[in-house]
Amino acid sequence: MTKSVRRWVRVRELTKDEKLLIALRCETFITEQLAPRFLPEIKPTEWNYPIALHGKWRGSKYSFFIRYRSGWEDNAGEVFDSAWVRLDHDEECLTETRFHIMWHRHTGQWYPYHASAMLDEALRMIETDPILQPHT
Repeated sequence: MTKSVRRWVRVRELTKDEKLLIALRCETFITEQLAPRFLPEIKPTEWNYPIALHGKWRGSKYSFFIRYRSGWEDNAGEVFDSAWVRLDHDEECLTETRFHIMWHRHTGQWYPYHASAMLDEALRMIETDPILQPHT
């Protein structure tokens, strides 16, 4: 029988103020960079169509969402969110705030795309890498 080895790891959690500043930076990025480029106008269709881009925190993860409105007859006007990329706070990095960039696969699973990036680097990747961009 093998013994399990315990390993202690120091972690740094984000404060409420840090989360607020990161959220403001991401919302500005969405409003100024992503929305004009990927959702310049809302085009209603008879199916589900995108109406907005936004983000929100869930614990130590900041997710980017596309909000859709349904155009189907049986549920016309209903809205729902679909995440396409997520920034997971790298809690083991004690000296600076870094994120693991996670890509949302069509299977519904999150796939680690890039490890331990600074916020500006992560946003630049979302802006320039087609796999990390919203599919509107």
